[in-house]
Amino acid sequence: MERAPERDTRAAADFAAIRVEFGLPGEFPTAALAEAEQTSSETVHRLPRRDATEVPLVTIDPPGAKDLDQAVCVRRLASGFRVHYAIADLGAVVPPGGALDAEVRRRGQTLYLPDGSVPLHPPVLSEDAASLLPDQVRDAVLWTIELDDDGEPTGVHVERAIVRSTAQFDYATVQAAIADGTVHPSVAALPELGRLRRGLAVRRGAIELALPEQEIQPDGAGGWRLVVRPRTEVDGWNAEISLLTGMCAAQIMLKAGIGILRTLPDANEGAVHELRRTAAALGLDWPVEMPAAELLAGLDPAEPTSLALSTDATRLLRGAGYTAFDGAPPEVTTHAGIGASYAHVTAPLRRLVDRFATEVCLAVAAGVPVPEWVRTALPELPTAMEVSDRQAAQVDRACIDQVESWLLADEVGQSFAAVVLRTNAEGGEIFVTEPPVLAKCRGAGLVEAGRVRVRLVEADPLRRKVSFETE
Repeated sequence: MERAPERDTRAAADFAAIRVEFGLPGEFPTAALAEAEQTSSETVHRLPRRDATEVPLVTIDPPGAKDLDQAVCVRRLASGFRVHYAIADLGAVVPPGGALDAEVRRRGQTLYLPDGSVPLHPPVLSEDAASLLPDQVRDAVLWTIELDDDGEPTGVHVERAIVRSTAQFDYATVQAAIADGTVHPSVAALPELGRLRRGLAVRRGAIELALPEQEIQPDGAGGWRLVVRPRTEVDGWNAEISLLTGMCAAQIMLKAGIGILRTLPDANEGAVHELRRTAAALGLDWPVEMPAAELLAGLDPAEPTSLALSTDATRLLRGAGYTAFDGAPPEVTTHAGIGASYAHVTAPLRRLVDRFATEVCLAVAAGVPVPEWVRTALPELPTAMEVSDRQAAQVDRACIDQVESWLLADEVGQSFAAVVLRTNAEGGEIFVTEPPVLAKCRGAGLVEAGRVRVRLVEADPLRRKVSFETE
């Protein structure tokens, strides 16, 4: 199609209105900042720790990241694997019951906006003293997980340690190094273990959806552009190490009878039945004996049928939350999307609940009582995280809607190629391939997974609304 001249978005290319609309916090309170400055400048290693600086850990994060929660070393042994996974130790730098603790609990998690984050912790901690930056000696929580040749854990230990990350990588760099044979020794075994763990995940019934992930990037001219974030194999393998650690943490807490899990009830039979109807309508062969996880894992993300079925499969993942327990185990102990019991412990710089779950695991591993400040907080965490998760999702969606409307504001009436993701009585939901936009579309004759031409009928930056109709 013929494009209208690009609009200069520099005058409107900030997200201040979204920050105001959702009441996002600005600067940290003075007392909280003072605590952070104090704990960041005090002598480190205040708590008993193992010296693990000999472990050649590395970090794998998005380019330019400074809030580095995790550092990893994966070793292939004569039999099996050993994973060292160091996690930033926020329990050592956030005094319980203080001003910083109160503010962190109020925030819940780091919110990422295109023009800057709203951090969970002051940057003096999250981007400096507590971050696992390369070539810096840091306090950390070190998980050591032994696995057999099939990738199943056979032993796990967690302790406070002193660590040093030896290098900072991003996903694309590691992927390229694996391809050309120059991968760092600390992650040379990651592909083998990652593939094994992914295979186990599918067999457990873990659900992974092949949906496009929109990402906002600077356009180099003061505005913004939308891209589909490429997901490398390294993304998935690295995620498997985090999931492995979270599953080990869940088992520790369940065995001890105290902790907090990330839970998701199993999908009801109606949801699975509807997904089977969608698959049949799309012409996909889904044998009765094949679990949904196996079908979804075999889809080609580039195919329209994959997009449509994955969109419909979101119905299987509704109802995620946090479940705290102290004594009797909770009614729901598993996460249906993972196919196992699971806990959040690997991102404490960016997520509140991880600090508390980690403290439970450390206490259980050391054979000491769970700290009272942790025990008291556990019942309050599910609500705090639910509120925080909802706000994070709303802010993320609002930012993408804003950029979509900015990019398309001067193209109302133009024609676009799209894939139909889902249909309803009024029309359906579509994915426009360029620019990558997810939107509603009115009109008759839409068929799920069909390729269509659609006309842009509205792109309103003030209302952050974009809509299309069939041609």
